[in-house]
Amino acid sequence: MGVYPGEVVGLLGDNGAGKSTLIKMVSGVYHPDGGRILFKGEEVKITSPIDALSMGIETIYQDLALAENLNVYSNIFLGREKLKKFLGFVNVLDHDQMLSESKKVLHGLEIEIPSLKNKIRTLSGGQRQAVAISRSIYWEAKFLIMDEPTAALGITEQKKVLELVRTLRDQGLGIIVISHQLHDIFSVTDRLVIMRRGFKVAERMTKETNPDEIVGLIVGAETVNK
Repeated sequence: MGVYPGEVVGLLGDNGAGKSTLIKMVSGVYHPDGGRILFKGEEVKITSPIDALSMGIETIYQDLALAENLNVYSNIFLGREKLKKFLGFVNVLDHDQMLSESKKVLHGLEIEIPSLKNKIRTLSGGQRQAVAISRSIYWEAKFLIMDEPTAALGITEQKKVLELVRTLRDQGLGIIVISHQLHDIFSVTDRLVIMRRGFKVAERMTKETNPDEIVGLIVGAETVNK
């Protein structure tokens, strides 16, 4: 399968179809035992999450990997904190710079959070998702993988997250969205890839198919014409 800049691809399949394994290989968590990964037209070896991050491949897992006891801007810089010199030789956290740069990235994505000093545990599900997305964008993501981005969100917050995905697409990112919410998938994707038992079994342009056909392909009831 392929993903291109400015495109949202929905990766679909039943539980156990291989979706999570695939994205973990792309993000460097698992090592593939065959096949090739091409990035910007060149074959690459992704042996660790650090390799993926250095290429601009960011993955937002369903649990979001946020630290609930830290505030918003600390989470955006989690693991990649900004430092400054204290007394000329001691490195300390540069809270002012992290706060300022976090405000810029959130403003650029039109994300509204009352205070970036609030702890993550005080935010709604949609706000948490927005923080995770903002973190990826700040670190210059070129390719974004989103695992169940609207799971457990209310209708209003689902719409906000999907609108954010469209904004990122319009900014030129290539995006994979994994979701069991077909309504969300059809509202935000350009193309659909269906997996079953570890294999890609079909690919469809979103505007040329419908939920009934996709469900049939997922469960194996449809005759596959790749």
